[in-house]
Amino acid sequence: MSESLLQVTGLERHFDGLKAVDGVSFSVAPGEVVSIIGPNGSGKTTTLNLVTGTIRPHAGTITLEGTRIEKADSARIAEHGIARTFQNGRVFATLSVADNIEVGLHSTLRASRPFRGLSNIFLLRWIPLLGELFVAIVGTPGSRREEKQVASAVDAEIHRFEARLGPRRDDPAYSLSYANRRRTEIARAMALRPRLLVLDEPTAGMNQSETTEVLEQLLDLKAEGQAILLVEHKLDLVMRVSDRVIVMDGGRIIAEGAPEAVRQNPAVIEAYIGRRREPARDPNPGAPE
Repeated sequence: MSESLLQVTGLERHFDGLKAVDGVSFSVAPGEVVSIIGPNGSGKTTTLNLVTGTIRPHAGTITLEGTRIEKADSARIAEHGIARTFQNGRVFATLSVADNIEVGLHSTLRASRPFRGLSNIFLLRWIPLLGELFVAIVGTPGSRREEKQVASAVDAEIHRFEARLGPRRDDPAYSLSYANRRRTEIARAMALRPRLLVLDEPTAGMNQSETTEVLEQLLDLKAEGQAILLVEHKLDLVMRVSDRVIVMDGGRIIAEGAPEAVRQNPAVIEAYIGRRREPARDPNPGAPE
């Protein structure tokens, strides 16, 4: 794991003078699971937003397999191979489970998105849009082959969660339980076949049995060699799935290392439970009670 898949160096982001991320540097190697933990407001989700292009950093660099991506938007970053889920689940409520997953494959399309390179040029964006419309109406041999590949990819991701999503593949997302919406999100992200999967609190709102299911699925992804950058509050899950844990507090990294070493780190304990308070001293120790 000496070779970096993702390299973050000196990352900074501030909001009205508040440094939400302050000089953060870390790496993720191919096949490695790295978790970021810390108290609320420590900068975890902001860091994920910077890595995935949701917001831009004010300073620092982000490199994915040698390519600088800190100035790219989220669509370009997805094309580079980073897929994510969000802290607050985001599914298309009126689309079916299968259609939600298919949306995740949009950035991989070639035949169905002619002239896609021009979409980065503002004055020429109408050309790929017309191209997509033409292919959608008329179709081409290449686009038809691509449709079969997309269908196969959707089937594979539904199979990953077969017991939960298989019977619901044609149901609208609004009819799903909260946990199944989260699974749909993960399946949509995995459909991209990402180099790096970024998960922001994937078990938020889940009960113990649902969390255990997600843990097993994350362990399966890890066994497949999937690199994962994870933010999660459930420390038992973090300790079981992570190769390395990064702890943030006040926008900075205060500890980093193997899960058990981080768990015992005094700075981490202090960040989570606060400084120990000295017992109050009696100002007049000799006075009668």
